[in-house]
Amino acid sequence: MQHKKENSPFTIHRSPFAKKSFGQNFLVDQNYIDKIISALNPQKDETIIEIGAGRGALTEKLIESGAKIIAIELDRDLIPLLQTDFGRYENFTLIEQDALTVDFKNLLTTHRLPLNTKLVANLPYYISTAILQKLIKQRNCFGEMVLMLQREVVERITAEAGNRERGFLSVLVQAYLQTEKLFDVPPSAFRPAPKVWSSVIRLVTKNENEIKNEKLFREIISTGFAQKRKTILNNLKNVPPELREKFGDIETFLESCGINPQRRAETLTLDEWRQIYSLSI
Repeated sequence: MQHKKENSPFTIHRSPFAKKSFGQNFLVDQNYIDKIISALNPQKDETIIEIGAGRGALTEKLIESGAKIIAIELDRDLIPLLQTDFGRYENFTLIEQDALTVDFKNLLTTHRLPLNTKLVANLPYYISTAILQKLIKQRNCFGEMVLMLQREVVERITAEAGNRERGFLSVLVQAYLQTEKLFDVPPSAFRPAPKVWSSVIRLVTKNENEIKNEKLFREIISTGFAQKRKTILNNLKNVPPELREKFGDIETFLESCGINPQRRAETLTLDEWRQIYSLSI
């Protein structure tokens, strides 16, 4: 299903141009486009959801793979461009919607597709955390996700216990997803060039999950990291009253979990966060 056009969707000077209001930085470097496609490894019998199709740099390659592509794009000025370039392909569906409002399970059910799709996205920096939290909640829809994010965000996501970059997002993502940083992408690969580097990460849903009350778990780690310079003891003293009742004396509770109350949240392993959670339900 090869198709070549003189004006490729990822032509550097092609309009419409990037909008600051959407945090758009279009990927134009063919080398990194190919690296992302290679990492995703699309197959003909697969369904792939693309968040933020933009001007179609990745979309074109995805369509060529023969996989069924569902592209989600919010910018209404880009919709006619994408429809013109790709609307004639049977394996392409375009949805004009904010990815933050998409119910992915309902989307796949509506299109009679299995809940093990792949997802690929070049996410605007300003919504990356919100999108990640949404994808975690709907993780069972995806077998694998390949995301391009600000490099600092990827460093936080993959930070292990003891790393100064470790925070709420690190523990939240690692609790539900296997993480693998793939490669960095320089500002020069985009138009317009952002001021920061990006990184591509692979996320795979963990089959086994001991955390049933996800709201409670998020609440615990959010409170634990509320003020990173404080000890885990002092942070957890600020949990909501109903949770405080379950903890009882915070210092004694932490000691029962095998955790020194004077440690900081960033030093706790995922297993230790799970221990706090399991003894609070």
